[in-house]
Amino acid sequence: MREGGNQPVVLVLAGSIRLGYAFKIMSTRISKFFALLAFVATCLCGSAQRAAAQSTSAPKPEDTEIWQPVPKVVMAEVNQAAPPSDAIILFDGKNLDEWVSAQDHSPAKWVVHDGVVTVNKAAGNIETKRSFKNYQLHIEWKVPENVTGSGQARGNSGVFLASTGPEDAGYELQVLDAYKNSTYVNGMAGSIYKQSIPLANPCRKPGEWESYDVVWTAPIFTADGSLKTPAYATVFFNGVLVQNHFELKGETRYIGQPFYKKFDSAPIKLQAHGDPSPPISFRNIWVRELP
Repeated sequence: MREGGNQPVVLVLAGSIRLGYAFKIMSTRISKFFALLAFVATCLCGSAQRAAAQSTSAPKPEDTEIWQPVPKVVMAEVNQAAPPSDAIILFDGKNLDEWVSAQDHSPAKWVVHDGVVTVNKAAGNIETKRSFKNYQLHIEWKVPENVTGSGQARGNSGVFLASTGPEDAGYELQVLDAYKNSTYVNGMAGSIYKQSIPLANPCRKPGEWESYDVVWTAPIFTADGSLKTPAYATVFFNGVLVQNHFELKGETRYIGQPFYKKFDSAPIKLQAHGDPSPPISFRNIWVRELP
């Protein structure tokens, strides 16, 4: 045999070794690439899960607060409205015969004195004995001159234009000291609570009487409980239009979105809010039923 006769075999073996080594390197790199892809996918999946968890977390009051734009401050003259001849007198300064506890329908336990009724916060909300559908309402209210606190904790109460249950179930027109008192604007005086910002702010100083004149159109439901036509509210605050035939989205809620649930007629409710400020007072409350 000639010298070097096995050279082709050696070359073939060497080539095979180099090729195997190249495949090994390539396999390693591919494995690392897929491992990286798996890591990225895991991260993305975790982010998606966290986002989903956040989106399904419990709702908060702040979710439905609006702070801008702030309604313009306007001045209005004092205008105490005498009830018309066909009005139903709900409070004339003498007694609470037309009212009951909203919790258990026992006699209302708010404090009547000097021609006004003052909220008894410990006794809870009160509502009318009678139920109403569509009506015109006049009501006057006063934040005490010595009011304390700020924001929603300053002279807070509410007029529920239709009370659909105890506590704060229903459709609320907000009562609050709005004189130089900053809060979310869909929760200030004259607002349909958490739904409609008032068109202006005619609120007077604490210690002065305010008035609401309201035209309320109740919602209509079909036989199966679905909504046929929504509720509407027009509100004059100290004679100034602040809600212009506003279409309500449903019952007003402190937390969460509004909704409708079927009812026929409903009482008018006044709120005993639990904020620590001194209680507010009401007077001259009357209503006219409308078709």
